[in-house]
Amino acid sequence: MLSSIQAAKLIDHAILKPDATRKDVEEGIKTAVEYGAKSVCVRSCDVAFASGLLKGSDVECGCVVGFPHGNCSTKAKCAEAEQAILDGAQEVDMVLAIGLLKSEEYDFVKNDIKSVFDVCHSHGVLLKVIFETCYLTEAEKIKACEICSEVGVDYVKTSTGFGSGGATLADVRLMRAHCPESVKVKASGGIRTLADVEALYEAGAERIGASATKAIVEEARKRENK
Repeated sequence: MLSSIQAAKLIDHAILKPDATRKDVEEGIKTAVEYGAKSVCVRSCDVAFASGLLKGSDVECGCVVGFPHGNCSTKAKCAEAEQAILDGAQEVDMVLAIGLLKSEEYDFVKNDIKSVFDVCHSHGVLLKVIFETCYLTEAEKIKACEICSEVGVDYVKTSTGFGSGGATLADVRLMRAHCPESVKVKASGGIRTLADVEALYEAGAERIGASATKAIVEEARKRENK
């Protein structure tokens, strides 16, 4: 059973809606700081703004790259990651090239991930790779795990939250089983309750992407105060 502090520190508070305004980003950051999230995860256009608001807090700034479909060029992903890091991103969540993985163009997919990985690690920044598992077969998920393990990424991640499905216990267990311990698992997409967080954590997720941070942490606090 997770404490409210433990639950909060698993969460990357997502502020990723396409129509999110600067006010929405500011309010999301206030929530993340108030409830003690591990980080915020924002769009690359918001990194400089978010990093400024997070100064003096212990909440880190994360950023998505190639979001939400992973279909831009490798050069574009690298440039987006580089600029986000210069703007203050401490973690990068990139979407792999979903269609090319499904096309079995594995060398391309590996190079795509490795290129962004090299940019991130040259700056001491963590890289998480989003699979968008709702579009992949079990064999494709396993192959993605193998590629990410070969590169040595920091996290593999289930979903963007904008696909046709989100995190599942089965996917987290599969990803955990097919990656070395050095590659951690992040669950994201449709995670709204403390029960969701605890079940995914037990399945092997060491980070949670969610926008329901307030509800999750308040639920944990309520349980503690019974």
